[in-house]
Amino acid sequence: MSEKTFPFLKFHRALPQEVPVSIRVLGHGEIHGGFTNGDAGDQAARCIDCGNPYCSWGCPLGNRIPQWLQLVRDGRIEDAATLMHETNPLPEICGRVCPQDRLCEGACTLEEGGFGAVTIGGIERWVTDEALRRGWRPAMHTQERSGQRVAIVGAGPAGLSAADRLIRAGIAVDVFDRYEEAGGLLTFGIPAFKLEKSVVRTRRAVLEELGVVFRLGIEIGRDLPFAQLVDGYDAVFLATGAYTSVDAQLPGAELDGVHSALPFLVANTRRLLGTATSPQALPDLAGKRVVVLGGGDTAMDCVRSSIRLGAQRVSCVYRRDEANMPGSRREVKYAREEGVEFIFQRQPLAILGSGRVERVRVAQTELVGAAGARAQSRIVAGSEQELGADIVIQAFGFLASPPDWCAEHGIALDANGRVLVGGPGRAPQQTTNPKVFAGGDTVRGADLVVRAALDGREAARAILSRLQAVTAST
Repeated sequence: MSEKTFPFLKFHRALPQEVPVSIRVLGHGEIHGGFTNGDAGDQAARCIDCGNPYCSWGCPLGNRIPQWLQLVRDGRIEDAATLMHETNPLPEICGRVCPQDRLCEGACTLEEGGFGAVTIGGIERWVTDEALRRGWRPAMHTQERSGQRVAIVGAGPAGLSAADRLIRAGIAVDVFDRYEEAGGLLTFGIPAFKLEKSVVRTRRAVLEELGVVFRLGIEIGRDLPFAQLVDGYDAVFLATGAYTSVDAQLPGAELDGVHSALPFLVANTRRLLGTATSPQALPDLAGKRVVVLGGGDTAMDCVRSSIRLGAQRVSCVYRRDEANMPGSRREVKYAREEGVEFIFQRQPLAILGSGRVERVRVAQTELVGAAGARAQSRIVAGSEQELGADIVIQAFGFLASPPDWCAEHGIALDANGRVLVGGPGRAPQQTTNPKVFAGGDTVRGADLVVRAALDGREAARAILSRLQAVTAST
């Protein structure tokens, strides 16, 4: 077996250079730099083009990964970026925040063989960054404007993806969002050390160059009636996200010093952006004992942010073991490197204190469940203990946040409060109001950025089919 035939034997798996822990915890910048052109080509050359592209099957977007890896290997960076954009409207973002270890890289044949997966995410990120730096831009699918208009409510990943596909197909697009910056949770929920906000601003600028109009700081239903969008546009796409925190109903949650994850992360982002309106919105963590409850990616965002905000000690309490954590293994690794203490198999029971949080009462758990199923936790009798805490952040997840005005416009919700789409007689992503489509977390509940991007892409496709049918019938 020669190295010439099998480059993965010569070039070992490598990520872009990582900022040392002692430096990265002092700021909020991304912890990885970029590849050089040669390094990216060497890493891309590790792909063995296995014939059955498990990496592509493992990607919700169906990205043509082996094909653009070959283009990178050949040094055709702009061509690789073009091919990426055929399936993914947000590759530089997905390359940063996707849990590749559970998706494309987890499915890589080299990973299965013990050689280490191709660094698909790092290459995807670098290629798009480099292509945009060189002046490359996504191509318009049509140079003609149809005269039709679509309103998008929500400037998160689903909304941005739909805007990309629609504007490139000649449809005028207005994107409305209540926040002062585009990106939704890409901007306000995901910390800058995972996704620098300049990346989202660049994507917004690219879309604006194509003709997308962003109308920010406008909340539909408060500042502008939804009926005005339904009446004034040819179609509407709802991408309002999942902002409602799951309430574990812990006794003591009302104590001073207890915070929900999302307001905490939003306040920190606004502080960094310089758009904070209330300095009291972000708690002072300097020298404090911080306990984060939860084990998903949002919990990892909170513990790693707390380290950077000067907490003396940061603990993550999770009711299952590490193998059953829903968050990215990569994020757990980074958090542990940065000094976070993980306390597994502990069920939070109550938050204790006199006016202000002082302790968290937890109980040890044991894991039970059928073979092949995700383990469930069960409290061990007589195992209660208390953990000292000055700040508690609850990160139990989020629920879809459909607007209050959905019902009055014939937009049905399911039993969990998510917008219903598809089904008999309806197009993919189409709601029970035929003029309104929806996608992302408002349909799925809290989910991955890549799946929101998929919904936006598919909603745009369904909207285009509807608009073409309307045009043909007139």
